[in-house]
Amino acid sequence: MLDFIYWPVSWILWFWHKVFGAIPFLGPDHGLAWALSVVFLVFTLRLVLYKPFVKQVRTTKQMQELQPQIKELQKKYKNDRQKMALEMQKLQKDHGFNPLMGCLPILAQVPVFLGLFHVLRSFNRTGHGFGQLGLTPEQNAALANYAFSPEDVQSFLSARIFGAPLAAHIIAPANELLAFEDYGGVPSKLSIAAVAIPLMIIAGIATHFNARASVARQSPEAAANPQAALMNKLALYVFPLGVLVGGPFLMIGILMYWVANNIWTYGQQHLVFGRMEKEEEAKKQAKLEQRAQNAPKPGAKPVSTKKRPVSTEKVTDAVEPSDAEPSANGTASANGTSKSKTTANKGGAGQRKQGAGKRSGGRGRANQKRRR
Repeated sequence: MLDFIYWPVSWILWFWHKVFGAIPFLGPDHGLAWALSVVFLVFTLRLVLYKPFVKQVRTTKQMQELQPQIKELQKKYKNDRQKMALEMQKLQKDHGFNPLMGCLPILAQVPVFLGLFHVLRSFNRTGHGFGQLGLTPEQNAALANYAFSPEDVQSFLSARIFGAPLAAHIIAPANELLAFEDYGGVPSKLSIAAVAIPLMIIAGIATHFNARASVARQSPEAAANPQAALMNKLALYVFPLGVLVGGPFLMIGILMYWVANNIWTYGQQHLVFGRMEKEEEAKKQAKLEQRAQNAPKPGAKPVSTKKRPVSTEKVTDAVEPSDAEPSANGTASANGTSKSKTTANKGGAGQRKQGAGKRSGGRGRANQKRRR
């Protein structure tokens, strides 16, 4: 049903097994060759998903920066969910924010994990549970497994890591362990647990520290969000505990996948976050240099960039020339004309004062006559 996942996973695992199986001191049947094949299957996947991972980190950081605006929209449209959703979409579009990019690396790893689980489990199809075929050990060893030939299946059954087969798990039924009888002997539960339990502990601790490193880089506003706080608690405590609880049900090969995936994630996070911090520092330095270039030099008088307002008042005082010059028709100069006008004005004012005096004198004589 999911052959489009199983076949690519099996081909990648097959390729790396051929690479490490060709090493002289290992050989195709060596457990380390198969273990390294699983580890490099993880590295291949994570290398393909490197750019989406970087996009995921940037998307998460952008989401944290938008938290104040998101809270404002939630507060503003708390009674109108439809309007809130539209405004949220508009905000995300304006800032080029794509929530799907934040989930893509995780979503892409899920089918690979399920595909690897199925391919590794299909090396031993003697069980009778869900997805098992109930084959006899002889039938199982003679049947191909996707990209792997029957010889590759027998090689995988022979591979051991400290005495434990990669396809075995702690609670495996006794009849399933019989598949390894002709290829290195039936492993004991103790030998399986001796390899699986340390891998479970390492996987749980690595999961916790990866989550811790991610949470430590969250802004206080983002960490205060109830949904983010819940996810942080799940990532810090529930998921690592889930590895410990579910570990006995997982094959040793899957536990190796989990450990390798967390080791890659831890290193990749430090690499990506370190580069982003350098980018932020470079941007800050560029802004400081730009401000320094725009600032006035020491001792220089600052130049005002404001324009002086242009006066709209009319000029009422005529500019008088210093020397009188005759006009073109031989009349008096402008200076002489001005002076004559001034004299005439003074004369007119004197006559007005004399007329006023005469009128006041006449009124005075008239009053004297009435008294007589």
